[in-house]
Amino acid sequence: MRHLGIYVDHTMTSPLAMAKHSAKIKRLAIDIAGRGVLLVSTCLRVEIYGEEIAVRNLVGTVFSNFSYKKVEGSIAITQRLAEIASGAHSQILGENFICDQLAKAASILDSNRPIYQIVQLAIDVGRASRERQRFIASFNYDQIVRDIIADRFQAGEVRDRLYMIGAGMLGRELIRSGVGEPFRSTVVVTRKPKNLRRRLRPWTDIEFSLMRPAEMGSAREPRSIVLIATSDVNNEYEAILRNALLQLEPRAIVDLSSIPVLSSVGVRGLDYVTMYDKEFLAFIDRNNEGLASQVPALCSDIANSLRTMQIHPSD
Repeated sequence: MRHLGIYVDHTMTSPLAMAKHSAKIKRLAIDIAGRGVLLVSTCLRVEIYGEEIAVRNLVGTVFSNFSYKKVEGSIAITQRLAEIASGAHSQILGENFICDQLAKAASILDSNRPIYQIVQLAIDVGRASRERQRFIASFNYDQIVRDIIADRFQAGEVRDRLYMIGAGMLGRELIRSGVGEPFRSTVVVTRKPKNLRRRLRPWTDIEFSLMRPAEMGSAREPRSIVLIATSDVNNEYEAILRNALLQLEPRAIVDLSSIPVLSSVGVRGLDYVTMYDKEFLAFIDRNNEGLASQVPALCSDIANSLRTMQIHPSD
């Protein structure tokens, strides 16, 4: 039983092109998992791993019009996935969300499949090496957002409300990080407040309120900030958000979606920052300058860990 991995990531094409392709492939996750293949589809990568025949049968579907690279054999796949889990291949080196994304990708696999056991091992090894090597982003998403927001306010200026549009993994982690603490209140904007209230019930230590999109923008709030952390936006929802934001006129809108929800033309006159703008990319560059030199030692640590475990999974 030979295992094969095939991947394309943000280093091989433009990040935006990668994000758009990933969004399309994510819809096939259940079908791909049903074939016993791990699909790692984040905003910056599309990768598949599993038994060679099953992977080769998916190449045309998953990687059409993209040049890709191969990872052959279980040991090499474990190394690659552990490096991903450690943040060594993230756009923001050392970021902390990728382990959860890998775990979520594996959760829909049959746990009896060898590839499931490989990815679980890789997550454990990658996380442990990251901690040992202190390969931790100094400018993670929450810190970048804090700095962008701070730049919009003068010292001592009162901040009104922080609006979080979307409550997926990134949105929830940003709220839990306390990014909304300097504001008078935090509002999570959602189309399904009942469902979200049930999911966030354990958050007894964080104060926030829920609001439907159409309820936002009843008055101007020039001392408020809007964060967008969702990719689940159709044309109708986009129009609702755009109209609400134009009425709200917040101090700034920070769009953390891999595919920007709005266009700069649609929100003309508002301070609209995406992850592809120079301001955001400058923070990423500052973070990576401090960590890039540590990548070889991190990858070596992962390789040594796997050798020490004397793991010889079937190829």
